[in-house]
Amino acid sequence: MRWVAATILALVFYGFAGQALAEKRVALVIGNSSYRNVPSLPNPRNDAAEIASLFRSAGFSAVDARRDLGISDMRRAISDFAEMASDADVAVVYFAGHGIEVDGANYVIPVDAKLSRDFDIEDEAISLDRILKSIEPTRRLRLVILDACRDNPFLKTMKRTIASRSIGRGLAKVEPAISDTLIAFAAKAGSVALDGDTKNSPFTAALLHNIAAPGLDLRIAFG
Repeated sequence: MRWVAATILALVFYGFAGQALAEKRVALVIGNSSYRNVPSLPNPRNDAAEIASLFRSAGFSAVDARRDLGISDMRRAISDFAEMASDADVAVVYFAGHGIEVDGANYVIPVDAKLSRDFDIEDEAISLDRILKSIEPTRRLRLVILDACRDNPFLKTMKRTIASRSIGRGLAKVEPAISDTLIAFAAKAGSVALDGDTKNSPFTAALLHNIAAPGLDLRIAFG
């Protein structure tokens, strides 16, 4: 990634000195807790609310905070955000909820997904590629934060239509094709993260504690 990491945090949360008022920084924040066909998750709605509050307190131009989105609403939210991000300097997408990996591609899961067959994934879930495309025109920095590396609750009941199709544990590692783009996962590739037993997931709790520290290298903050 061709950027100086020590300045990224300042750009995301505070803007460069003398330019903050002119910069357009936008965020889409989604927390999916109330899943209809698998057990609900207690934390994502809390995680999303606090992350949205953090962005607002940092002076973002616009923060679109959504929760418990089905597939139609989720597609519309991402489409609307793509328009918002098209002339932005900084665009951030945060998602908390279920996410799975199929054949090396990552997907975030709407609350109405059934996923009775592996073939249904493209119809009932949102690919990470679609999220990345939504922020591709952003001018200076693109950031995607996925607190979505929990155990796949659909795995035991999902019918395999193609024997060779792989369904991974956790999410797959991704190297963004566009410079000045960062993707942060709650767990390393192929592993899962806990939802936690407090009001926030361990990942988002740590994120809230570290990410807004002025001058902190973003890679260290996420680490």
